[in-house]
Amino acid sequence: MASEQRSVLREGIVAGLIGAAVVAVWFFVYDLARGRPFHTPSLLGAFVFYGADTPAPAEPALGAILGYTVLHGLAFIAFGVIAASLMAVSEREPALFVGFIILFACFEAFFFAMVQVFGLSKTGELTWWSVLIGNLLASVAMLWYFFRLHRALPRTLVGAWGAVLGEGVVAGIIGAAVVALWFFAIDAIHGEMLRTPRLLGAALLRQQTPMSAVLVYTVVHGAAFVLFGIIGAFLIAGAEHQPMLIFALVILFTSFEIFFFGLILIAASWVMGETDDN
Repeated sequence: MASEQRSVLREGIVAGLIGAAVVAVWFFVYDLARGRPFHTPSLLGAFVFYGADTPAPAEPALGAILGYTVLHGLAFIAFGVIAASLMAVSEREPALFVGFIILFACFEAFFFAMVQVFGLSKTGELTWWSVLIGNLLASVAMLWYFFRLHRALPRTLVGAWGAVLGEGVVAGIIGAAVVALWFFAIDAIHGEMLRTPRLLGAALLRQQTPMSAVLVYTVVHGAAFVLFGIIGAFLIAGAEHQPMLIFALVILFTSFEIFFFGLILIAASWVMGETDDN
């Protein structure tokens, strides 16, 4: 038992460090692309250690960067240890893997909520989609690490991977196409072609020109649906072997609806402002 606990602790620490490193690299590239190296950790460090009313630092602050990096790493390690514990339990009772999925969903929702609470996304200092992508990349990297150590679990839950992955991609593309056609029809009825993707691309993704707003939003829209389709396909396949996973599928669809509904509520003022400008 002691050996197993040490193994879980070691796995959790390594997984947490992997996740923290992936997010750090992502935001380093993100800041570099914006011409503001280390802006994100400096900004978040200022908010965490000096208060939400602190103005965004013009130049990277070493103290804020180091402090936030340590806090960021510890948070990911704590998350990794919890995830490793759930993974160990799931190996003995695969049906409990639903708890692992819920943990990762809460992980995404927590960081997304923090960005909104701080008001960073609305001010343009830190876009919500950059946080979402960073944490998704970290989640994928951590899952890859866990599944390398627990090779039997994925096959126990799902069976054959390739067919399920293909089903998820096709389902995601179908869902994205249906939503796109629906809003294309709505915009056509109102006499403003492509109005919805243009406004969402401009308000949510900070794209300035109409064409880039439409193109970038379409890509993000499609990628989100494909990801959702893949997760849904794996849960459905897993439910054939472990019926308890059907609850995770219900949670996934519910979270999907709540996420987009909440996103529209949060972004309503931006979209309305964009509409008034036009």
